[in-house]
Amino acid sequence: MRAIDSHTGGQPTRVIIGGGPDLGAGLLKDQLKRLAQDHDDLRRRTILQPKCSDEMVGALLCQSPDPECAAGVIFFNNAGYLGMCGHGTIGLAVTLAYLGRLPLGSHLIDTPSGIVRVELKSINEVSVENVPSYRLHKDVGLWIDGVGKVRGTVAWGGNWFFLADQCPVDLSRDNIPELTKVASAIKRGLVENGIFGANGAEIDHVEFFASSQKADVNSRNFVLCPGLAYDRSPCGTGTSAKIACLAEDGKLMPGEHWVQESIIGSRFVGSYRRDETGQVIPSITGSAHIVGDIEIIEQPGDPFAQGFEA
Repeated sequence: MRAIDSHTGGQPTRVIIGGGPDLGAGLLKDQLKRLAQDHDDLRRRTILQPKCSDEMVGALLCQSPDPECAAGVIFFNNAGYLGMCGHGTIGLAVTLAYLGRLPLGSHLIDTPSGIVRVELKSINEVSVENVPSYRLHKDVGLWIDGVGKVRGTVAWGGNWFFLADQCPVDLSRDNIPELTKVASAIKRGLVENGIFGANGAEIDHVEFFASSQKADVNSRNFVLCPGLAYDRSPCGTGTSAKIACLAEDGKLMPGEHWVQESIIGSRFVGSYRRDETGQVIPSITGSAHIVGDIEIIEQPGDPFAQGFEA
């Protein structure tokens, strides 16, 4: 099985470009169901330990039923599957460019959350026009044992997010363990308090914000992803959810830039437009770099060929 590894603002992506299962035709969300039900071993043996680390996001190239799409993709991580992944889409575009399969310019990419548009600006820089994003619930309050009262917003940016109103500690690398602990507690608390996304979907990402010390940055963030790994990038779907909330509150105008900085200092530049129905369509620009062109091998007798969850 051949894979191309990249990182987007420090967050890794592994694109499976050969040797995957036949998922048949149809919508990407249906192909995802078949992958999860019948071929989850692909996810396990390509990104779980000992072959990878918990922060890795996998991306399986698929056939889109839409002939206008340059590619289809299903994203997954150490805990399961993602409807959309912003940093992963940037990594995918750079990977396809590296392989000579995607020229500079505008292209459509099919995902389980919907079709997105990528603008390959160079072999490393990509803009992703994401799926329509919106705020579902504002000023949600819940009590978290050991933390106290927590308030925030539930929003969609291709995945479901709880955007906390306050950051529990200084947003620095030294505090990543504490940020992870509190975000994990909030994630559990949302389920325990019956707080979900649309149609009962789990809110599987928690995001904290703080001001940055850099004058040209609007916000610094920490994002805990499903599987309890934190995002090294500023998180494309999380930034999309944030932009949707800013737009609804009139704090960010169409076309105005929002510079989002990650916990490790990498950046995305976000903006948005409204479509003909008034929906917020975020655009996220970032850079990715290729770090590996690998063959994944499964030797007979390997007791951990299917990987393990830490």
